[in-house]
Amino acid sequence: MILVIPAIDLRGGCCVRLLQGEYEKEKVYFDDPVKMAKLWRIQNAKVLHLVDLDAAKGGQENNRAVIQDICRELDIPVQVGGGIRTMEDIDAALAAGAYRVIIGTAAALNPDLVSESVEKYGSSRIVVGIDARDGEARIQGWTEGSGLDAVEFAIDMEKRGCRRIVYTDISRDGTMEGPNIDAYKEMGLRLTRAKITASGGIGNHLHLIELNTLGEFRVDSVIVGRALYENTFPCQQFWCWNMKEELDLSCYSTATLKKDSSS
Repeated sequence: MILVIPAIDLRGGCCVRLLQGEYEKEKVYFDDPVKMAKLWRIQNAKVLHLVDLDAAKGGQENNRAVIQDICRELDIPVQVGGGIRTMEDIDAALAAGAYRVIIGTAAALNPDLVSESVEKYGSSRIVVGIDARDGEARIQGWTEGSGLDAVEFAIDMEKRGCRRIVYTDISRDGTMEGPNIDAYKEMGLRLTRAKITASGGIGNHLHLIELNTLGEFRVDSVIVGRALYENTFPCQQFWCWNMKEELDLSCYSTATLKKDSSS
């Protein structure tokens, strides 16, 4: 069964979603990311995906304090991306409580960083994020092209020891119009050891069912953002979404999961 990973995109200390990676097309959902993270945990999330959109653009602004608070409050693995440029950034994110870090722009501009970080921390702690538009990997918070073919880039990362790729189709991101199945198949056919976490376009349970058929193409998990925030899944009607102000968010479910999971 494909693993569903809720996403929290952080900008200015708030939970937001972008449409197709465009910062000017931002929608703010909640101003308390820590509470939002706890709500996803209450709803039985096994892993949480955090992206620091401010840091991703390469400026001085970041959401590191919020990320540290979320990692401290949760008892499930948290993966963190956005603004991870150096080994010092990786060290800091892991020291702050992240289970694993996602290297995006830096992997394209300085691929040796992936080799070095995998050697230092192991492949379960280091993930490469490939955000593509029309088959080209994008960098600097999706604002610039890299000139790299997404699939060839993934193959190189696999050779360098990467065992998980978060692959986002930017044109689908935030649209809820469905995932780019062909893109995942194309990449999955070329990889031999790395697994793929799909991202972008999920809008309903039928999309999840479709992705669940891609096991032979190395897809074993999916990041979902806007569709969860906008309550598009029927089962959410039975969850605690509309009661979040009344919930004790310190009481988690009985689901067991250790932070040393290597999935």
